[in-house]
Parts: sequence; C-alpha cells; structure tokens
Amino acid sequence: MPGPTVSVIIAAYNAMPYLTRCVTSVAEQTIGRETLEVIVVDDGSTDGTAAELERLNALYPDLLRIFRQPNSGGPSAPRNLGLDHARGRFVFFLDADDHLGPEALERMVHAAERNSTDIVLGRTVGVGGRGAPASMYDRNQPRTDVFSSRVWWTLNPMKLFRRALLEEHALRFPTDLPIGEDQVFVGAAYLHADGISVVADYDCLFWVLRADGGNITRRMKGSELRVRFLPRVVDLLLEHVPAGPGRDHLAHRHLTVDVRNIVVGQLVHEPRATQQKMLSQLADAIEPLLHEGMNRRLSAMARLRLHLVRHRMLDELIALVAFERDLEESGAATPLLVENGRAYARYPFLRDPARPVPDHCYDVTDRLAVRHHVSRAELSGPTLHLAGHAHLHRVPTHDVGTELVLRERDSGVEHRLPVTHTATPGLGSDEDQGRFVYERAGFTARVDIATAAGGAPLGDGLWDVSLAVGAQGLSRETRIGRVRAGEVSGATRTHVVTADGGLRAVTLYTTRPHGNFTLDLGERKHTVLSHLTVDGIRWAAGAPVPELEINGLCTLAGYPEGALRVVLDDGRGATAAFAARRDGDVGFVVRVPVTGLAAGVWGGELRLGGWALPLPPLPAGLPPARWRRHGLPRYAKPAPGGAGRRRFALRVARTALLRALLRRLRRPRRP
Repeated sequence: MPGPTVSVIIAAYNAMPYLTRCVTSVAEQTIGRETLEVIVVDDGSTDGTAAELERLNALYPDLLRIFRQPNSGGPSAPRNLGLDHARGRFVFFLDADDHLGPEALERMVHAAERNSTDIVLGRTVGVGGRGAPASMYDRNQPRTDVFSSRVWWTLNPMKLFRRALLEEHALRFPTDLPIGEDQVFVGAAYLHADGISVVADYDCLFWVLRADGGNITRRMKGSELRVRFLPRVVDLLLEHVPAGPGRDHLAHRHLTVDVRNIVVGQLVHEPRATQQKMLSQLADAIEPLLHEGMNRRLSAMARLRLHLVRHRMLDELIALVAFERDLEESGAATPLLVENGRAYARYPFLRDPARPVPDHCYDVTDRLAVRHHVSRAELSGPTLHLAGHAHLHRVPTHDVGTELVLRERDSGVEHRLPVTHTATPGLGSDEDQGRFVYERAGFTARVDIATAAGGAPLGDGLWDVSLAVGAQGLSRETRIGRVRAGEVSGATRTHVVTADGGLRAVTLYTTRPHGNFTLDLGERKHTVLSHLTVDGIRWAAGAPVPELEINGLCTLAGYPEGALRVVLDDGRGATAAFAARRDGDVGFVVRVPVTGLAAGVWGGELRLGGWALPLPPLPAGLPPARWRRHGLPRYAKPAPGGAGRRRFALRVARTALLRALLRRLRRPRRP
C-alpha cells in the first residue's frame, strides 16, 4: 500500500491554545486526509498540549501520529524525530503556533509535481502583528533557484520539501543551535535542491504572533545565541558556493538582515563586556563575506554599519543605532553633502577627523531617488508635448540640468533633447519636515519626430521616454509616466501624422505593469489597420443620383483631414478616389457616385496613405442602381463571383436595349 503524499511535522511545546487550530487546518486540507499523515512531537509540554493531542487523536484517529519526549530546549530535536518517522513523499514542517490555508498543500504538491522541483514555498501571511517575508512572493515562480530569486531571504522551514532530497543528503536540524538552526537546514536544502517553486497567488501559511510572546525567537534573548549560528551559515556558503556574484547575492541577506537584527535587537541592550565580546565574534563571523565588490550591493547605512562592526568600533556602533532609531521616528530623510559629482549621506562621523571612516560608506550617488510627476503628455500632429516636474530627492534644484532621453528599446540608440526648466514654488515642503524644497524642478519638452534624431527623423522602433534629472553636477535617469495627473491619459493612442513628406504611424502608450510612456514608430506593436473597419455598404437614400454609401469606423486618435478615402480600380488602369467624411467621434462615411464610373468591374480598398484595407463584398441581394447617361440607360450592381471570392466587385455597364426589350416581351401579360 503506498504511503502518504505529505507528512506534516509539528513540533509542539506549550502550544495551547494554538495547537488546535494548527492541527485542524491540516485535517481540513483539500488534498484529502487519505494523502496525509500528521506527526506531532510533544517536546515536554507542561500546559494542556498533551491532553489536547489525545482529544485530537480521537477525532482524527487515522491522521495523527503522536510522539513524546523530554524538553530538548529547541525545535531541532522534535523536528528531527518527526523526520525520522515520516513516510510521505513530501514533508512540510509546521510550527504549532501557525496554521495553513485550506488549499495550501494541494497547491504546493501540484507545483512540485508539475515542475519537478524539490522545494516549494507558499505565500506567508503575518497574523497578530507578526511580520512575514514578502519579497520572494511578488509572483508565482514555477521553477527557480537561490541565485535568480529572493527565496534565500526566507530561511524558515515552513516549506514543502521532497523527502528524497533530505534523505539523500542526510539533512537534519543541528541540535546544538537553539535558534538559527532553520537557516543551516533550509540553506543546505536550497543549495542541494533540483529546483524551487514559489506559490505566490494563494495564502498558504498563516504566521501567528503569540499573545503571550511565546514564539521561540522572542523567548530566546541575547546576541550570543545569534552570533553562534551565523558562522555556520557563512561556512555553508564558503563550502558550497564559489566566490562571485552568486555568493554575494546570498551573503547580502546575512550582512544586512542578520547583522542588523543582532546589533539593533540584542547587542546594544547588553552589558559592556558582553557587547565587546560579541562584537568581536560578529566581526570575525562576517569577515569572509566582505570584499570591495560587495559594497556595490549594499546601502550606505549597511556599509557604515559593517565598517563599524568590522573595525570593532563599539561606541560608534551604538551611536549609529540611536541615529537610526531617531531617523525612523522622525520620518525625514537625511541631508546630503554634494561634492564633485557625488552625494554623501550625512550619517554620523562623516568627515570626522577623530574617526577615519572612508567616504564610500556614505556614498548614495547611485541610489538617489528620482521623484517625478507628469502633467501633460499628448501628441499633436508629429509632435509629442510633455510637461511636469522632476527632481533628485534631497538635492535642491540649483544648477539644474535635466534632459529628455529617447532610447530605442532593441538597438539601444538614444537621443537627448533639451527641456525648458520651469519654477515649482514650494515643491517638497510637505515632506521630510520641509528640509528640502525644489523650486525649479518643472520642465516642458517638445519632441518633433521629424527632427528629434539630431535634426533628422526618428527611425522606426519602440522609443522609451525617460528623463535624465540633473542638479549640482548629479544626474539620475528615470522612466516617466507611472506618476501622472488624473487628466493625463495612459490609454494607447495611435495617430497617423504628416512627416518626412508622407504619412507615419505614431503611437503613444504606457507600458504594463509599470505605466511608463513609450513612442511606437512604424507599427512595432500597434498597427494602423486594426483601427479601420468597414461595416456597411448600401445605396444612399435620397441621393439625386445613385451613390454607393460606405460606412465604417476609424478609431485612430488622429489622422490628416482628407487622407482617408476609398479608391476603386477597374483592373485596367483606371482608378477613382472618394474622400471620407467624419461621422461622429470615430465613424466615417464615403459616398461613391457611380454615375461617374466607366463601364467595367470595379474593385476597391479603403486607403489611408500607404495603408490599404480591402473593401468587403457587396451585400447579397443589393438591387441594381439605374440611371441614364446621354439618354442611354446604365446600371450598377454586384458583379457575379464577388461575394464568393470575399471581395468587393461592382459591375457598371450600359443596358443592352434589344436584350432588355426581348426580356420585356417574354414576360407573361397580366390578365
């Protein structure tokens, strides 16, 4: 008989009242109880956990397997015991405080089997004020790894593991680490895994903050416990990941998240002797991960913090923590020192002669935020008109030098165009406690597609619109459009304009999902013909002479007056053109006086410059039109075979008088 699909392992220590909901959430999984086993290890509980397990076992007798042991002091031993007894193809570790969404295991098993992956992460939601990891859940990821995603930023074990992976590599939780054991276990599993899936479109795990503060990471106080596990994780990286961008990507998490948690959450609250000892051990632990190239990945604050740790500058580190706390409480950004084309945050000890901290620890030039707002973006003929404001956050608008940048997406060809700077009195006074005001952040710009390429026409392509926002020798580029006034449309609008001696298609649209403006020249993504429709052909009512009336829709945002027309040809070199007139917002009407057409069979197209849309067949049953020319009768009617060939075909001819007379004579007379 095959074993269960999933073994859910729950380590329980004084888990009431949370245990009830935890186990119940597993029993009610849509994957079905027949596919599950729940292994609960009571790690020496002294509350009502044991009695509740007996009650739940009676309620779900074929689901639970209960083990008991003396308290081990951490979750490693009970999880290992559960893993030793697990029979499922997959294992899911669930803390007794937490619970699952009803479809969690079904969705996660499906992801593992469909994508042949060894580990599946399910979206985690914090409950009761508990923070939950989020950056790795921005989208579903059928198959990824630790180097091309953010999964390394969640190293808790509440994930679905293929049990064969854990057994093949003899992976178990280290029992000598009361906390941080999950980082060692999960990190090793990640690095050995053949593919990782992420289920981001369903709330799989609910991560609960206990009202009594009983979550283990909150019970375990002190920097020593945290500094103890960090070298183990560093050794894991050094052993399994070659030096280079991949290792740096993973190291970033520990050099930022873990180091800050240790320093801010624990070390600064401890006795002086403990601080000095733990700071020294922390410095030794992170040293193998630090190198000059790593600095480019880190924020200035992280660089400064790591410099102080690395050089064991305890007093300065404590002062930095106080500065960060005040910074968060104020909600105002730190002022900058702008010098020689670089920007430095005025964090503690900048240019302090008594504390030689290098400038690169404060350099924020490459991370300056650009704020922008578009108040106008519209095409008028061949000219794009733009207006709004843009500035570098925390850099006053002295010596502004903003440019408009057009960059063709495939080739990378770019053109820079000047803008006109305009005044923006009081801009910025409503943020950062009014510390920074941007008085000349406004801009207006005109892009004439006939001259934007250095006096020449812009070539066909997708031209992304950006601003190179400059002030005081600094410059940062940003795509524009995602922040715009309510009256500025982000809808796609295709125009046919007069340019270069002819007609060109120009589309202004916003990208998805970011909403930035792009110009499409030459119908790379947006075609003109998709905006043209002929939806009716009939004889015009009340016309003094027979006129064929052609109705249709043109949903282009603009096109030159008189450029839209119907062109007929008789296949022998003769043509006749008839201009369309607008009918409402998007409709058009073309009148074709057939009395002016020479005898023959006429085909036809709807044309707009070089674009041509074949006219549809004339309606079946359309009666002939008759008139006289020079006293002789003529007619126009659908030509035989036109409808069958799905093309417009109009026969214009003189009436054969003798044949018409004979037909009339053959008609039976009415009595």
